[in-house]
Amino acid sequence: MSTTSTPRPTSTSPPAAPVAVRTEALWKIYPQEPQPVEAVRGVDLVVERGAFLAMAGPSGSGKTTVLNLLGGLTRATRGRIRIEDREITELPDRELARVRMHRIGFIFQSYNLLPVLTARENAEFTLLLQGVSAAERKRRVHELFAEIGLEGMENRFPPKLSGGQQQRVAVARAVLGNPALVLADEPTANLDSATAEALLDVMQRLNRTMGTTFVFSTHDPRVMERAERVIRLVDGRIERVDVPGA
Repeated sequence: MSTTSTPRPTSTSPPAAPVAVRTEALWKIYPQEPQPVEAVRGVDLVVERGAFLAMAGPSGSGKTTVLNLLGGLTRATRGRIRIEDREITELPDRELARVRMHRIGFIFQSYNLLPVLTARENAEFTLLLQGVSAAERKRRVHELFAEIGLEGMENRFPPKLSGGQQQRVAVARAVLGNPALVLADEPTANLDSATAEALLDVMQRLNRTMGTTFVFSTHDPRVMERAERVIRLVDGRIERVDVPGA
C-alpha cells in the first residue's frame, strides 16, 4: 500500500517587520516625599524599523520620560528595553554610552548645538566620535545638507542660522550616523508654523528615503497628523493608540 504525504500549507502572511525598539512592562518611579512619583507605569511598546511615530499626552503624562528611557538617558526602575536585538536595560554605563553613540540619534527642543562649532562640525560630531574619517564625514554632511536645504551653510555658526536652520542641523546630526532610532523631544515647539511644517517635511522625507525610524514626544497636532501611529499617554500609561486618517 502506497502512501502520499500531504504538503503543509504555506503561510501567506508577510514576515514581521524588524523591530527598532521594544519595551516590556516598563516602569520609572522617582523617590519623593511624601509619596514616590510613578512617571511611567507598565508601558509595553513595539516600534518597527522605519516607523514615524508620535507619543502625545498632557503635561505629566510620561511621554518625555519614556523617550529618555528609550534613549538610555535615564534608567528604568523595572522592565525591559531592547534596541534592535540589544537589551540595554542593565548595561554598564560605558556600554550604554556606546549604544547611544552608534544606535540612537537625539533631536532636542532647544537644538543643543555647540555655538563654537560650524553647522558642518555640529552635524558631523557623532561621526567624529564614531571614528569616521574626515573625508567621509565631509561627504556625508555635504550630501545631506543638499537634501535638506542647508547647502552653502556648512561654515556658518549656529547664531548666524535661523531657528529652523538650527533644527535642521540637529536633525542632520541625529541621522548621519545611521542610527536604529531617532528620538525627537518636542522638535517643533520653538518654531513658527511655516518653519515647523518645513522641518516635518524634511524628517518625513528622511524617514522615507533613508528608512530612519522616528519617535516623537509632542503636543503639536501637526506632528500627530503626520505620524503613522499616535501613542496616547495618560498618567504614565498607554491609554490608546490612534492611527491618523484611519
